[in-house]
Amino acid sequence: MAKAVPVHILSGFLGSGKTTLLSQAIDYYKQMGKRPAVLMNELGDVNLDGMLVEDDVPMTEMLSGCICCTIRGDLGLELRDLIRDNDPDVIFVECTGAANPIEILEGVTDASLLTELELKSVITVVDAAQLLSHLEHGKGKTFRLMQDQIRCATQLIVNKIDLVSPVQLPRIEHAIRELNAVAPMTATIRCQVDLSLLEKLERQQGAVSAASAGTGASCGHTHHEHGECCNDPSHSHDHEAGEHREHRSHDHTASHHSHDHVMVYTHYFDGPIDSEQFEALVGRLPQEVYRAKGILRFTDTASPFLFQYAYREMDFVKIAPKEQVPNVAVFIGEHFSKERLASELAALEQKD
Repeated sequence: MAKAVPVHILSGFLGSGKTTLLSQAIDYYKQMGKRPAVLMNELGDVNLDGMLVEDDVPMTEMLSGCICCTIRGDLGLELRDLIRDNDPDVIFVECTGAANPIEILEGVTDASLLTELELKSVITVVDAAQLLSHLEHGKGKTFRLMQDQIRCATQLIVNKIDLVSPVQLPRIEHAIRELNAVAPMTATIRCQVDLSLLEKLERQQGAVSAASAGTGASCGHTHHEHGECCNDPSHSHDHEAGEHREHRSHDHTASHHSHDHVMVYTHYFDGPIDSEQFEALVGRLPQEVYRAKGILRFTDTASPFLFQYAYREMDFVKIAPKEQVPNVAVFIGEHFSKERLASELAALEQKD
């Protein structure tokens, strides 16, 4: 029998730093002379994070759609093909921040029936400031999803500790330990961890299973049980592309399952927009929009920019895409007015 390929799931809520960790892990394995591969799942139409992965890293994308149906139905086949076509030494599955990791974990477990792989870890990245905010101000579905992501972890990374005061950190760690008492926990800035940890996990005998992940507490079986197929008649599995419409706006609001409270709005721009006007628009986004990202071209710059926004902070990084990419922005949140947002984004193009 061929040696099983180790798999690591990267979980964590939107904007926590999963892609930063993934980039560092890829670099680490490449420096060790090993071949990493990536499977990414995103809620939006375009996998923007995947565009940052270098050409020599095999990657497959699973975009839009319901996590339980898409992942459980297709992930096994995607992983099998990834292994068969690329013979990787390790695979990272980065799931959308709106996903409950138990569903990804179950999908990887199912995939082991199709090909030789072993799930070695479920790494949850926790945004320290984000969790603190939810501890102080909100309970709700988003907070419960973050709790499930923490419960399911076999490794915990408490990231962005530079954005909280030292006196707040013990409260954050205590809240995490109430949810997951056993997973090793590391406090970080920009997910700087000793990545040799991953290789140590891979050398350990046995794979992580759905039953052993987390602390034995409920790991998010809120919406469906193990092995249950999605038979909701209201859930359309037809993802065919619609006709071209002005501004090519797409509405992919999830209707149920783990991210049923999460709304996704994808907006394609027909041309460059004014950078200052866009920044002003982002600055007045309602608090219900807690994550946004995109690849944008501005009228006052020559290069495209990767745009990131999480919990009232925005960042723009000049990039040189490896392929032709759309001028697009994706907004993720809860119960915001997509109509109003679409109108304001469209107005940017009209102003230009």
